[in-house]
Amino acid sequence: MAILGVALVLFILGLLGWLIINATKLESYFKGSVQVNAFIRDGSPQREIDLVLKSIASKPYARNVELVTKDAARAKFIGDGNEDWHQVLDYNPLPASIDFYLEPDYVNKDSLNAITKQITKNFIVSEVKYPDAVVSNLNNIVRKTGYFLLSLAGILALIVIILIDNTIKLAMFSNRFLIKTMQMVGATRWFISKPFDQKAIANGFGSAAIAIAGIVVIIYGVENWWLPEIKALRDNTMLFLLFFTLIIIGISITFLSTHRSVVKYLKMKLDDLY
Repeated sequence: MAILGVALVLFILGLLGWLIINATKLESYFKGSVQVNAFIRDGSPQREIDLVLKSIASKPYARNVELVTKDAARAKFIGDGNEDWHQVLDYNPLPASIDFYLEPDYVNKDSLNAITKQITKNFIVSEVKYPDAVVSNLNNIVRKTGYFLLSLAGILALIVIILIDNTIKLAMFSNRFLIKTMQMVGATRWFISKPFDQKAIANGFGSAAIAIAGIVVIIYGVENWWLPEIKALRDNTMLFLLFFTLIIIGISITFLSTHRSVVKYLKMKLDDLY
């Protein structure tokens, strides 16, 4: 029952960790979808355009850099469901542009202002645009969600430690007379605590293994039946670190709680055990 109790607590903590991992990946996905458009002045030499394109592509903040010509911009405009202006205008009013997506770490107001100033130093760039409202709202949502998840994780971690510690203490209470009897016949503290410590390590590992198995079943069910789209957010490296952390927590807390309980009963008088 102690093993199952610890496993249940670790299972809940692991599920929260999995949610945090997915929230982090989702944040990176949304931030990585922010596109910046650097509009080119009409009549700019192709040589200068190529230089600016190469310069932006070499920057750490840019990825998927591409040149969108005036004809390509017109085709995209019409493809979005807008009416062609061919019968009204005899020229293409849309400018060519250099479009690129931002790396997630650069999706904030300060970085975007610095990027805008840097790009507009090129005389062929008339304007730099990006979804300002989206960036502001996204950062606000990410910040509030981050605070909430960190607070929840901290509170749950504290509850986990207390619950596991109390569970182990209750399990060790039934062994108090055995511990005291071994001491009375001359066994050393190390000799008495060694088997209990070894069993605690095995129980902690077993509890973590049960919790991990339950989390794997939940992840499999969610990704294959309930919400298949979430499979794109899976990060096997982070999941491995999560499972490894659960094993360390399970072993550490059960070992420390067990060892402390053994020492406690060794220090107590025989009459106090009743």
